[in-house]
Amino acid sequence: MWVGVACAALFVHLNYLGITTASPWDPQAVKQPLSQFPGLHEPQKPVVSPEKCGVDDVYRVPCGEPGVAAAQCAALNCCFDGQQCYYGKTVTVQCTIDGQFVLVVARDTTLPRLSLDSISLLGGSDAPCSAVDSNADFAIYQFPVTACGTRAMELGDHVVYENKMFSSYEVAVGPLGAITRDSHYELYFQCRYADTAVAALAVQLASNSPPMPVAASGPLMVELRLGSGQCVTKGCVQAQAAYTSYYTDADYPVTKVLREPVYVEVRMLGRTDPNIALILGHCWATSSPHPFSTPQWDLLVDGCPYQYDRYLTTPIPVDGSSGLQFPSHYKRFVLKMFTFVDPDSKAPWREKVFIHCSTSVCQLTAADSCEPRCTRQRRDVAAAGRESSHKLAVVSSGEIIFLKKP
Repeated sequence: MWVGVACAALFVHLNYLGITTASPWDPQAVKQPLSQFPGLHEPQKPVVSPEKCGVDDVYRVPCGEPGVAAAQCAALNCCFDGQQCYYGKTVTVQCTIDGQFVLVVARDTTLPRLSLDSISLLGGSDAPCSAVDSNADFAIYQFPVTACGTRAMELGDHVVYENKMFSSYEVAVGPLGAITRDSHYELYFQCRYADTAVAALAVQLASNSPPMPVAASGPLMVELRLGSGQCVTKGCVQAQAAYTSYYTDADYPVTKVLREPVYVEVRMLGRTDPNIALILGHCWATSSPHPFSTPQWDLLVDGCPYQYDRYLTTPIPVDGSSGLQFPSHYKRFVLKMFTFVDPDSKAPWREKVFIHCSTSVCQLTAADSCEPRCTRQRRDVAAAGRESSHKLAVVSSGEIIFLKKP
């Protein structure tokens, strides 16, 4: 039996948006010096898009005064359908003339969708920092600019009040690392008050730039690649369509968001013997290109899904119906995208994730189909038998890099 290691590197994308509005007010506020707001810059212009405004009628939250005109609605960074002004699928930050923050948070602000129950401010999540109203898709927050941990400072002729909104998330802990597939949302926001104007500002955190891809090979040619095919006809099965095309060197880096399916294929190259089969022993992920670095997260163990992951890796059968000349030379599986978290703080890392697979070649016989048996007792017996009866060697495949979506 020949053994190899195949690797893939992935970057995680989290989708954030910030909003601005303006209205007049003569502030009466306590002025205290404070360190500069992260990434401080001028207020952004309102953005309206079809994706942002595609809110179901039953979940729409009215924006502005009744009868507000289209221009006024746009100035509030809200959506207008010709009759109604309403909040879009994002986070809208507004500052009132009487010194109140108003935040309207949509579940669709992130991918995967944000859990509205997980949101906190610097002052916590209890009243008056809790949502004052909500429905299935939106949560509304309103609190004084002096409450909920808000910090105040003087900036030129403005008094600036700043706070932070962030979400909690579920962390899965394994023997050699921890991961999350939940969106981790952080938004810094401000209200700026001057003698003649009020402005709101929201700032997102910047992402990291990825390294260039590298590749390695060995005596047994094993390739790991990702399927890029999409269903285009009614009744199409995405798990099959994904492997009709593959990302090429020109496509990288490729963007994946948390929980998005990642279709993986490992195949032997340069072999024409129909009586041998490719075996995936252990597939795992690391945060660096070195396959034995930590942290690690298991995907397949002895060819079977790692049982302590809520989102089980799913092997995809490859048989004669695939149209491949040697289907036993291929292994396919799909995983849900994730990111590693810091082992101490449990904060999500904004870094790439490398996937590795140990591979082997098995001789097909009447007594051995070379397929894993994924019941707990039989799986251990079958794996031990193969390891003791075949000669071992090591090979590495190339890397594939995923990048955060802009």
